[in-house]
Amino acid sequence: MKTSPDNDPILTTREAAHLLGVAVSTAQAWMEGGALPAWKTPGGHRRVHLSAVKQLLAQQSGAAPGPVPEPQGEFLPEFEPDYPVGADEARRLAALSMTGLLDTPSEQVFDRLTWLATHATECPMALLTLLSAQRQWFKSRIGMHERETPRAQAFCNHTIMQEKLFVVEDAHDDPRFADNPLVTGAPHIRFYAGFPLRDANGLALGALCVLDSEPRRLRERELRALRELAAIASDEIRRRA
Repeated sequence: MKTSPDNDPILTTREAAHLLGVAVSTAQAWMEGGALPAWKTPGGHRRVHLSAVKQLLAQQSGAAPGPVPEPQGEFLPEFEPDYPVGADEARRLAALSMTGLLDTPSEQVFDRLTWLATHATECPMALLTLLSAQRQWFKSRIGMHERETPRAQAFCNHTIMQEKLFVVEDAHDDPRFADNPLVTGAPHIRFYAGFPLRDANGLALGALCVLDSEPRRLRERELRALRELAAIASDEIRRRA
């Protein structure tokens, strides 16, 4: 990646394809068709400005036409992430950026939902998470001292790749999480249950989840309560986009 005189980074076709979450051949076709404005170097290699990629991401995410905010590192996909990602990761991060929710103060509307989640399920911990490329940030939290964790430690990585519920009944018995620092150390997570939080285009920006330091199962009425609370949280997030 190079930077042009106007501080708008210049990307190769491969870099643009990675950020868009598409094959290189697809990015090439978009460049040739004009959907992604690009040019060729004297050596015949295609180049594109990062602002053009961001504009296309915004269009794919259903955002209204207009200026695209300055790109921020944690809203661009990691090239070699140490956590699982879905095919829509680039669009998902662009949509998260557009909500403007990351690193905002606590809000009663979300704090009520995590409080209700703990009482409906009798779990000591509840989180409303948002996942950037680098971290899992808690818009609301109960029973968790930290305000964020590295993205690689997030159980919610798996939740946002599910259509509905994601459950870990005992993290000690799950090879995906047995060595996770949140399991081996504080808060010593053993149980996790979460529903994805989706924007108006169905992109999962984070999760509403409950946790326990003991293995357990949730009853059907508890799962339904958590699902309904997640739906309310998703509705509120859609209002912000």
